[in-house]
Amino acid sequence: MGVPKRRQSHSRSTKRAAEWRKIDKPGLVECPQCHELKLAHRACQACGFYKGKSVM
Repeated sequence: MGVPKRRQSHSRSTKRAAEWRKIDKPGLVECPQCHELKLAHRACQACGFYKGKSVM
């Protein structure tokens, strides 16, 4: 198994750590019941439906 010969610099490791923050905003979809925008794969905050069933 390969082992690094030298320690990585602070700037290099922080650049790598900060890369995940550049992910796009979560996708908003239209609720099929009330047609409000909601997060995908989550219950609608406006009407409380998820996959055609009332869950809230």
